[in-house]
Amino acid sequence: MNWKFLNSVSDFEEVLELSLSDNVKAVAVFKHSTRCSISLMAKRNLEKSWDLGSNVPTCFLDILNQRGVSNEIAHRLAVQHESPQLILIKDKQVIYSASHHHIDVNSVKEKLLSV
Repeated sequence: MNWKFLNSVSDFEEVLELSLSDNVKAVAVFKHSTRCSISLMAKRNLEKSWDLGSNVPTCFLDILNQRGVSNEIAHRLAVQHESPQLILIKDKQVIYSASHHHIDVNSVKEKLLSV
């Protein structure tokens, strides 16, 4: 995976703008806690099985170091904060959200077929 690291609210604003692009199926944001073994497992599973190509850019948010960005994501997208959490964004809207053991690349692929 080619992670784009979200280190500021302006980085998140760029993600929202990117989600409007015709060349992008959706933007994936993975919210990760470096202190959580479930989060580490979810991250490893994503990295191992992610094969969605460049039309689904992947963004990484370390929630411990970037809590303000995480709060902004929850507020702007009206998604309850969880960690680990995978959120797909298209046209500045959430089209998919999963957390913990429900994070699954095959579910993401199924969702993208309907976009």
